[in-house]
Amino acid sequence: MASHFSSFSSSAYLLMMLTLAACSHARGEQGSYRKVDVRSLFPDKVCSPSKGTASSNFTRLTVAHRHGPCSPLHHRQALSHQQILERDRFRVDWLHRRISSSPTSTKVKKVQPQDSAVEASAIPARSGSSLDVGNYVVTVGFGTPKRDQTVVFDTGSDVTWIQCQPCASYCYLQQDPIFDPSHSSTYANISCGSAYCSDLDVSGCSSSTCLYGVRYGDKSYTIGFFAEEKLTLTDADVIPNFRFGCGEKNRGLFGRASGLMGLGRNKASLVVQAYQKYGGVFAYCLPSTLSSTGFLAFGSGSYSSSSNVKFTPMLTDASSPSFYFLDLVAISVGGQRLPISATVFSNAGTIIDSGTVISRLPPTAYSALRSAFRQGMSSYKAASPDTLLDTCYDFTGYTTVSIPTVALEFSGGVTMDLDFWGILYALSQSQVCLAFAANSDDGDGGIVGNVQQRTFTVVYDVSRKVIGFGPGGC
Repeated sequence: MASHFSSFSSSAYLLMMLTLAACSHARGEQGSYRKVDVRSLFPDKVCSPSKGTASSNFTRLTVAHRHGPCSPLHHRQALSHQQILERDRFRVDWLHRRISSSPTSTKVKKVQPQDSAVEASAIPARSGSSLDVGNYVVTVGFGTPKRDQTVVFDTGSDVTWIQCQPCASYCYLQQDPIFDPSHSSTYANISCGSAYCSDLDVSGCSSSTCLYGVRYGDKSYTIGFFAEEKLTLTDADVIPNFRFGCGEKNRGLFGRASGLMGLGRNKASLVVQAYQKYGGVFAYCLPSTLSSTGFLAFGSGSYSSSSNVKFTPMLTDASSPSFYFLDLVAISVGGQRLPISATVFSNAGTIIDSGTVISRLPPTAYSALRSAFRQGMSSYKAASPDTLLDTCYDFTGYTTVSIPTVALEFSGGVTMDLDFWGILYALSQSQVCLAFAANSDDGDGGIVGNVQQRTFTVVYDVSRKVIGFGPGGC
C-alpha cells in the first residue's frame, strides 16, 4: 500500500511539474520566453509620447523616429521597410570600411575663390555614412535669434552640420526654413589657420575661411563653411561658439532633416566641444515603435538614478577613434548561453551605433543565434525571408505569440536582456523576422544597432570610459 501510494505521488508530482513548466513556458515567467501582443509590434497612426526616465531636472530633448507620426518631419511618402533595410546596408558597409582602414585623415586643400565649396569628387567616401535610414531626430536651435532645425543625431559621426543660405548650387528640400547666417548676430566663420580647421577629417580654404566637406557612402555630400554659432538645446541650456558645418552645397538622400548632430568621440563632435559643460556624458532612449518618443539628454544627471543602469567598459580602436567600441562576450537564447567562443567576438570587435538599424554579428555567432531561435520558434509557420533578414515567421491569425528571450552579454557582468521590440523586426503580420543579420566574414566588426537598443536608457560616459544600459527607459 505504501509502495503504491509512493508511486502514485511521484507520478502526480511529475505531472504537476510538467504542467507548471508548460505554463511558465507560455508566460515567460522563467525568463526563457516572452509573450508578445502581435499588435504591439506595429506602430499606431498617431503619436503616443513616452514619459521616459530621463532626469526631470536636466536638459532633455525629445527623440522621434524620422519616419513615424511623432516626427516633426512631414514626409510625403514614408520609406518602406525594404528601403530602410537597403539603406542600412550602405551604412554598415561604410562602418566596416572605416573600422578596417588606417587612422590617417585626409585633408583636401583646394582654394576656390569664386565657389565656397570643396570639390565633391575630391572628398573620400569614407568621410561619412548613409543618412537616409531608420535614424532618429531631435530639434535644436541655431543662431541669435534662435532658428529651430530638426537634425538626425548620430554616434557614428563627428561634425554637426545644417544647410545654410545662400545655397551655392544646390540644397535639398527640408522641413524647416534653411538657416541664414546673415540674420544671426552670433555667427562667425573660422579661419583656415585655426586649429579647429585642422580638427576636420576633410578641410579646405576659400580665401582665409575654413571649408568642410563630408561625402557619404551613398554618394550624398555636404560642403560649406566651418563656423561658430550659438547652439540652443533648450531655452535654459545654450552652448556659445559651437563649431559646425554651414552647408551651402548639399545633395543626396537626407530626407527632410536640416542636417546632422555629431555625437562621436573626435574633437569636432558635440560631445568633445561641450566636455567642460557636460563632462563627456550623454544618454538617450530610442522608442519602442515609430509611433512613440524617446529622449536625448546631456551631462551626469542625464539619466535617472532609478533607471538601474549597468556599465561595461568603453573600448577604443586606434584606427577608428571616433567610434564607441564595447566588449561583447556572449549571447543567450531562451536563458541558455550559446556555445560561441569569446574570441569570435573579440577578434572582430563590436561597436554600438545609433544609426545602424539591424545588429550585425560575425557569421559564426549569427549561425548559433539563428539555430537556437529557430528551434524555439518551431511551433510557428516560417515565412519567406527578406533579402537581409533570413529567419521570418507568419503570425497571421495570432493575437499573441511566445518568443525565446535573447540577451547580449558584455564584459563587466553586464547583460542586455532585449525587449521583444529588440528581438523582432515586423515587416508585416505575415513576415515578422529575427532582427539580426550576419556579416559576410568573421573578421568584419560587429554592430549593436538601434533596433536592439529600443526602450533602453543607453549612457555614454567618455570621461569614465564606460557605456551603460538600463531597461525600461522609455
